[in-house]
Amino acid sequence: MREALRGLTTRGRSFLAAGVAALLCAVVLGEKDLMRVAVLLVALPLLAALHVGRARYRLACTRSLDPYRVQAGASARVLLRLQNVSRLPTGTLLLEDRLPYALGSRPRLVLERLGAQQASSVAYTVRAELRGRYDVGPLTLRMTDPFGLCELTRSFPSTDKLTVIPQVSPLQLVRLAGEYSGTGDSRARSVAVHGEDDAATREYRRGDDLRRVHWRSTARVGELMVRREEQPWESRATVLLDTRGSAHRGEGPTASFEWAVSASASIAVHLRQAGYRLRMVTDSGADLDATEATGDGLLLDHLAEVKTSQRGDVSSLVDQVRRRADGGLIIAVLGLLTPGEARLLAALRTSGTTCVALFMDTNTWLNLPAATREAAEREHATAALALLQSGWRVLRVKHGDQLPTLWPQAAKGQQGFAVRAAMAETVGMGGSR
Repeated sequence: MREALRGLTTRGRSFLAAGVAALLCAVVLGEKDLMRVAVLLVALPLLAALHVGRARYRLACTRSLDPYRVQAGASARVLLRLQNVSRLPTGTLLLEDRLPYALGSRPRLVLERLGAQQASSVAYTVRAELRGRYDVGPLTLRMTDPFGLCELTRSFPSTDKLTVIPQVSPLQLVRLAGEYSGTGDSRARSVAVHGEDDAATREYRRGDDLRRVHWRSTARVGELMVRREEQPWESRATVLLDTRGSAHRGEGPTASFEWAVSASASIAVHLRQAGYRLRMVTDSGADLDATEATGDGLLLDHLAEVKTSQRGDVSSLVDQVRRRADGGLIIAVLGLLTPGEARLLAALRTSGTTCVALFMDTNTWLNLPAATREAAEREHATAALALLQSGWRVLRVKHGDQLPTLWPQAAKGQQGFAVRAAMAETVGMGGSR
């Protein structure tokens, strides 16, 4: 009962105060009619508190998110389902779901009377402009009497996670050479190295089809030999994300780092849809694989929370890639590089490996003085030239550029000649000054 009295609303407290005042006036003035009014005014909030306090409602609540993973800037629907599992009907229920600031203001919903064993659902939408993982909940439920004189609060401690991933842009399907390596199920190839008779056979095992017995090898070796099955090629790609804080400029959703994260997500999803087995590496130590079992979810969930690193460096990124040489295609989304750092990355380019760099001039995300900007452009051109000379394909990115527009350039294997000459001229002009 004490809890119910503490739950009196402003209206209930006003009724109670008015009733006490009327009661005192009735005693002083000797007015019986005023006494009846005073008793009524005092009794109403007390009866409301008694009704709300003794109503032992048992409520069950479930929450579902649709979808539970959404792109930044898109909306998700939150469905709340409440069930009255007691034998008493409820009064009006006021629902308030707690949300972080990034998802907007807290929704306040009204649910009318719930009968015994009855269930009802209410829904609302949330929208996030910033990627991340956000807690939705807990739900606070306020029970009130029909007159709004008393209000009690109940909470459901459960929460759900809404994952806001970076924006993913659809990309044009282009042909990237050098992406096939290892084994998989995309293309068949012959494994013979020294000729069909020597390298395409193995020892017979119980259960092997006798029609696959290779009699010439059997006669030569003296043991029963069978032809090997063809081993297929597999499309493999490694996406490198530069998370160094010193390499990026700007803040908030328009920062260069957000462009890099969105570009990495778009490229990863595009390559996965094209049938690639994907690996993602960052200089902060992350090393993730996207397989048929994990799909895109593992990478996108990581990119939803990735932040700039103050300790990362290019050498650790190169070491991380070399730690497990998968071969195939390498696509790097890079911030600012010094010429020395560019030469470290250039060493990843080996024979048969196609390397593509989305090389961001993150200084264009700032308003710099003309002299400072010119010096920054020369250093950026020098670093890009170091990558080009080692055989990388370099796509220079400036503020305002769109990834779908730049992406087709990744297929231009001979782009380096013209770009190399232009960059060499730029660097030469800077040195002559």
